[in-house]
Amino acid sequence: MDWDDLRHFAALAEAGSLSAAARRLGIEHATVARRILSLERTLAVPLVDRRGRRWTLTEEGLRLAAIAARMEAEAQAARRLAEATRTDLQGTVTVSAPPAVAAAILAAPLVGLQARHPGLTIRMVGEARTASLDRGEADVAIRLTRPESGDLTITRLGRIGFRLYASPGYLASCLPAEWRFIGYDGAPTLPPQQAALEAFAAGRPMAFMASSLEIQQAAARAGGGIAVLPDFLGRADAGLIAVPPDRLIIEREVWFVAHSDLMRSGPVRAVLACLRAVPDLFTAVPG
Repeated sequence: MDWDDLRHFAALAEAGSLSAAARRLGIEHATVARRILSLERTLAVPLVDRRGRRWTLTEEGLRLAAIAARMEAEAQAARRLAEATRTDLQGTVTVSAPPAVAAAILAAPLVGLQARHPGLTIRMVGEARTASLDRGEADVAIRLTRPESGDLTITRLGRIGFRLYASPGYLASCLPAEWRFIGYDGAPTLPPQQAALEAFAAGRPMAFMASSLEIQQAAARAGGGIAVLPDFLGRADAGLIAVPPDRLIIEREVWFVAHSDLMRSGPVRAVLACLRAVPDLFTAVPG
């Protein structure tokens, strides 16, 4: 039996659909389908009930999914054991972070870390979803929500402040009672800053919805309304000003998260030391 076939099947079982499994693995959904068919032929057992566009696991598929999950967990534990023995700063370390944080805050210091240690490769994954450390999707995660479970080492890095921002032209064009807002869309769970925005809006309309901070920033700059943005984006944008009264609408704590097994790894420890050494890397400006 090909382990890669089983790995693709495990991704389908956990993600719940071909498209979600493909996104998780970073491949085409046709590849996932082909791998699962190969596994079924090898085992001579139907694992998936293919009815229309929705695939559901058969009884045999459910049992195999449980086995595959245990096998993957053991394989990842073995990988972490090997990674933890790397005390030199060589090889690749994968860092997952929200896209805006990765681009605006993390990229520069991590480029500096790599320049000081040429044998080290930094793989930065900027994505809105939470990467699974247990599945080895990342070695290090920078998160705005503190994990509540798992064998993880969690270190607080600081805070990010969020304010309301808009273009000067937009604020000059209408009274506060006429303000329209730019909010989040597309996330299974909306972030806390969206709740803070809705409370401030107090029934005034959400005129523009976007799934990323960068799009919300662009919409606000174009005069589309008022967006809640982190200060590291809003204050750096000459086309935006803080909405009166200029005050923090919410603060989010920033956490460095790594599997505890990996905290002996030289590259992982170097990433943490690098980020902690930058003064005011994550500091919310009072207001």
